[in-house]
Amino acid sequence: MFGAVVVGMGTAGCVRIRDMLAPQPGSPAEKLTARGVISRRSLDTQEVSQISVEEAVSRDDIHVAFICTENMLHEDNIRTFLQAGKHVCVEYPMTMNYNAAVELWDFAQEKGLILHEEHIELLTEDFKGLKKEVEGKILQEGTLHFTGGPLKPGFGFQAFSGIARLTWLVELFGELSVTAATLEEDSGKNYSKMTAKLLTSDNRPLTWIEERGPGRPRAKNINFRFDSCTLTQIPPAPRGAVGLFMQDMIHFAAKLVGQVSPEELQREKIRILHCLKLADKIQQLCQC
Repeated sequence: MFGAVVVGMGTAGCVRIRDMLAPQPGSPAEKLTARGVISRRSLDTQEVSQISVEEAVSRDDIHVAFICTENMLHEDNIRTFLQAGKHVCVEYPMTMNYNAAVELWDFAQEKGLILHEEHIELLTEDFKGLKKEVEGKILQEGTLHFTGGPLKPGFGFQAFSGIARLTWLVELFGELSVTAATLEEDSGKNYSKMTAKLLTSDNRPLTWIEERGPGRPRAKNINFRFDSCTLTQIPPAPRGAVGLFMQDMIHFAAKLVGQVSPEELQREKIRILHCLKLADKIQQLCQC
């Protein structure tokens, strides 16, 4: 069994606790046991005790940390628990810059620890349906335009806070490069729009837009033009039988018990670091 602590008790942290208390039967997630929660707020937790970071890193019965804090705090929390010899599962993005991610991943490997970055948006039925639609088609050009409400403090630059959408594009179309990026902001209206111009490995143009402001619906709009057709809507799909965070927890636990091949672990690492490197480049271009 792997004793776990959850750091940050927002929506994701609460779901992590819920899933550990009632894991998917017969899955590797049954190997995880909630030993404590860490929060800046005083919590009235009935099933799991609230503990300090100092206690969590020193306890021999805690082997795993789930980092569910604001994005800006991820890096320091990952480092704290890796230094204490704990495996780490962190919500995306794992860090707010590429170099820090490389350093932490190398550190985890040196210590023989699992460092896992959650990407539940890759587990949605919508994405799975879209990937199936895209397979075998030759892209000519495309756009992914995300809209949503203003970002809360601590979530960082949009290329990182919205890296799930960038990850969609990498998973759908392979390795990408950044050719240009701009950021429009109106602080008085709490509005921002980041536009990144990307190229596939065979020089097909993609545009990624993250647009946020009050009253804007949370939505992903696509326009992918292929040699044979154009996709303008994400195929509707029924909700999966297993929750997204539970699917992610099962995958993380499978890594802990050695059920994921080294080749798959390496592919995942390459994809995550590639996306973080792209996000880093986009931020640099927007801030020039």
